[in-house]
Amino acid sequence: MKKFLILLIAIPFLSLTTSNDRDQFIGKWVGNDNHEIGFIKFDQEGYVSLGIEGQEMGGKNFEIQGEKGDMTYTINDKTDPIEVDLVVTKLKSGEQKKLLCIVKFLSVDQMKIAIDFQNLRPTGFTEENSIILTKE
Repeated sequence: MKKFLILLIAIPFLSLTTSNDRDQFIGKWVGNDNHEIGFIKFDQEGYVSLGIEGQEMGGKNFEIQGEKGDMTYTINDKTDPIEVDLVVTKLKSGEQKKLLCIVKFLSVDQMKIAIDFQNLRPTGFTEENSIILTKE
C-alpha cells in the first residue's frame, strides 16, 4: 500500500520532468516588423508556418511554386543562443531549403529571433535581422 501511495505522489512530478525543450516553442508567436504584423506557428508535430498580413505559408502539406511541400523545424538547444532551422521540403522531389535562425527567450511568452536570408546562421541579434515575438 505504501508503494502505491508513493507512486501516486511521484507521477505528477515525473510528468513535469518529461517536458521537452521544444514545448516552449509550441504555439503562435506574433510580432510587428516595420508596421506589418507577422507570426510564426510551431506545432507539436514539428511543423511550422509563417504569416504576414493575412497570408500564411508553410505547415503540413502546403503549395509552393506549384508543388506540394512541408515546412518543418529543428531545434538545437545545446547552443546559446538556441539554433532553429526552418526547413521547406518539396514532397515530390525531396528538394530542401533551410532558413537558419537563432532564438533567445526573453521570458516564457516572449522571444527574440534572428534570421539570415543569405543561407548563413546569424551570429548575433541586430535591428536588421531580428524581431521580438510574443506568444498568443
